[in-house]
Amino acid sequence: MKGIPTKTIVFITGAFVSHSCWDKWKDYYERRGYKTVAPAWPYKDAPAEALRNSHPNTKIASIRLPALVNHYASIVKALPERPVLIGHSIGGLIVQLLLQQGLGAAGVAIHSVPPQGIFTFKLSFLKAGWGPLGFFTSTENTFLMSFKQWQYAFTNGMECEAQKEAYYQFAIPESKLIVRDTITRAARVNFENPHAPLLLTAGSADHTIPASLNYANYRKYRHSNSVTEYREFEGRNHFVLGQSTWETDATYILEWIEKQSG
Repeated sequence: MKGIPTKTIVFITGAFVSHSCWDKWKDYYERRGYKTVAPAWPYKDAPAEALRNSHPNTKIASIRLPALVNHYASIVKALPERPVLIGHSIGGLIVQLLLQQGLGAAGVAIHSVPPQGIFTFKLSFLKAGWGPLGFFTSTENTFLMSFKQWQYAFTNGMECEAQKEAYYQFAIPESKLIVRDTITRAARVNFENPHAPLLLTAGSADHTIPASLNYANYRKYRHSNSVTEYREFEGRNHFVLGQSTWETDATYILEWIEKQSG
């Protein structure tokens, strides 16, 4: 196997959270010799509290998936080498879409929103996603999770004080349109295309993106004749990047990256 000729990582943030959710991850990988960037989404390069105070935010409400993919594609193309792409949730979907364009040396999709055509009727998925889809409400306004919604969709299983701290540090308003775009052709992947090595990770306790959905996503790649791997972690919810177990996940991913480089 040809190794990954890069020591650069681009972290791609998901919906509803500040890009500062990657701060510990950036430090972890930088201490191990990697150069890292975790760019904000357009209109979101501000502290989480400031963004919450801006709700309803019409600029954030206008964000669409194709433009967001182009935003990250431009960042990746400007780098001196093809990076490893690590994304969470919608960021994991963007990783898959960028690999389709040949823009990453490898990709890691953490609790990824699946590409078009992969769906589940699991109750937790429908309950967590109904509010963000914003049906019967104006798409000109952003959606901001209530603390109760955050407890269910992101931080289930954590102690209440930890849930509150996570909400204060990271929760931000979101575009309803981008959530809807994930079930359209904007999120289409040709699973038979060859691609750079791809790891999909899942969490047994994730209400928003159940592990079964990530596994179905992984299975779709079985005819690509490319390296595609899957790992489910016990007890991880959708706030996986900030759970107390985050370093275990980061270590596993680092070892996977370096295995591809061997």
